[in-house]
Amino acid sequence: MTSDTKVLLDHGSGGKIAHSMISEMIVPLFDNPFLSKQDDGALIDFKGTRIAFSTDSYVVDPIFFPGGNIGDLAVNGTVNDLAMCGAHPLYISSALILEEGFPMDDLEKILETMSCAAKRAGVFIVTGDTKVVPRGKADKIFINTSGIGMVPRGVKLSGSNALPGDKIILSGTMADHGIAVLTAREGLGISLDIMSDSVPLNKMVKSLLGTLPRDSVHVLRDPTRGGIGTTLNEIASQSGVTIRIKENDIPMRDSVKSTCELLGFDPLYIANEGKMVAVVAPEAAHEALAIIRREEYGKDAAIIGEVAERVGAEPSAFSRPGYVVMETIIGGSRIVDMLTGEQLPRIC
Repeated sequence: MTSDTKVLLDHGSGGKIAHSMISEMIVPLFDNPFLSKQDDGALIDFKGTRIAFSTDSYVVDPIFFPGGNIGDLAVNGTVNDLAMCGAHPLYISSALILEEGFPMDDLEKILETMSCAAKRAGVFIVTGDTKVVPRGKADKIFINTSGIGMVPRGVKLSGSNALPGDKIILSGTMADHGIAVLTAREGLGISLDIMSDSVPLNKMVKSLLGTLPRDSVHVLRDPTRGGIGTTLNEIASQSGVTIRIKENDIPMRDSVKSTCELLGFDPLYIANEGKMVAVVAPEAAHEALAIIRREEYGKDAAIIGEVAERVGAEPSAFSRPGYVVMETIIGGSRIVDMLTGEQLPRIC
């Protein structure tokens, strides 16, 4: 990354270019054992207590969309990042950047939604900040939320923990959020039943970790920017394994599938805001699936693939560490690469 390049929308995609900026610029400058793991949050041992700490910013456009708005999206996003660390989310902050002229009625609606989302997730908004910039210097409202949570003893989750034989579980239908925001943004009116899946996942995670042996759950990730395709690539790369998934096993609503086909989008790379990818030991997979399906937001969960054996010195094109391979509906195989470029900007 040279000094004369400029920031592009692609740098916020969560895909290859975004990862390049993180690995080549950000991590070397701030390198430390917490940041270098590049998980959904930092795990900090503070006087014998394990704490998860995470932060995220939200610039979604439009700010109101089917199934939610920027307010509950901001709360749920940080709650879920903490949950993916295995933490019980406790406290979050809220920082608002407002454009001069933003309607007070809209601000009140967003804050009310944030309050409801925090109560639903069982967290407290304990601190915050508000800044106002001149008209035309921002786009309505941006929100940053940070959060902390406690990690129970024995819970050790990381993207580098996937082992050969592990099963891959997706907690529900993919691509709902991204398509809901896109159709609202463009005024397409394609389908009335496409809603954002923005929900808190901490109760689902608590049930999973509280029921299964804790060493049987290896990785949890929420596939937001870049979708499940990019998330699985991150896990495969961090763990040095090949991940194999089956297209026919991935749950997706018919309305979302048809919209993606109509607009030429690959749903594997579309953002989700209320779904979880769980990598679990094979002997615990079916029990894990049953636990997730019993939860309010996990009824459509499915096992979508597995972690393949580590390969030898001369791997084939479809079997090498750091690769994700999908068996297609017609029986062929395709490599699912990390997202290149920005498929849908400002989706979260």
